[in-house]
Amino acid sequence: MLSRSVTQQYPEVRPDLPPRSRGVIALVEENCTVCMLCARECPDWCIYIDSHKETIPAPEGGRPRARNMLDRFAIDFSLCMYCGICIEVCPFDALFWSPEFEYAEGDIRNLLHEKDKLAAWAQTVPPPPAHEPGAEPPKELAATSRPVRPRPAPAPQAAATPAPEAPGVPEEPPARRVPPPGRPARTGPSAGHASVRAIRPPGALPKKDTPSTGESSAGELSTGRDDVPPKAAPPEQTSATNPSGEPEEET
Repeated sequence: MLSRSVTQQYPEVRPDLPPRSRGVIALVEENCTVCMLCARECPDWCIYIDSHKETIPAPEGGRPRARNMLDRFAIDFSLCMYCGICIEVCPFDALFWSPEFEYAEGDIRNLLHEKDKLAAWAQTVPPPPAHEPGAEPPKELAATSRPVRPRPAPAPQAAATPAPEAPGVPEEPPARRVPPPGRPARTGPSAGHASVRAIRPPGALPKKDTPSTGESSAGELSTGRDDVPPKAAPPEQTSATNPSGEPEEET
């Protein structure tokens, strides 16, 4: 009431819009991969997309690839409620907010704008604001500035070549296995074959007859086991005699 009102002379004088004002949705056609996420997430179903597949030959004689080509991308702004969900869900940065707002029409059917008009509005999208001092850099810049980790070189594999033999030198026999302490050494026919197990019948069998009597002594009897020593014969009982020739009594 204490000051005079000032009327903005529009359209001769353009208003100063906020930097993040939502005027219209712009399209960058090169970034669109026809993933359909924006059309699926739109609560008003105001986005129309048509596409087809083309086979692109791979360079250097590789396998050809199939790619979706965008035919139509239209937004009906008579249904749009400017929620910005399509811009947020776009994974390839193909949709942006433009401050343009002068697209009023006398006929509601003319508010359906195709991709050519949306691509022309992409030229009016302001650049993103600079980061605050001390803020972390974007993940895209951090990934490009990260040094490449060198790969370790593979170790050279030495070929196993036999050593040349000296002429006239006989080959050494293989070393014999020494049994560990506490275990008796293996003897008998199976001593040279550690993987062979020998089975002998039990009992006492004569090894060799004596040349004088033809009988085997008690100390030469085999028990059928290598690790058990043979039993010694019991001592013989003898009687002592006195000088007179009479035997003395045993005590």
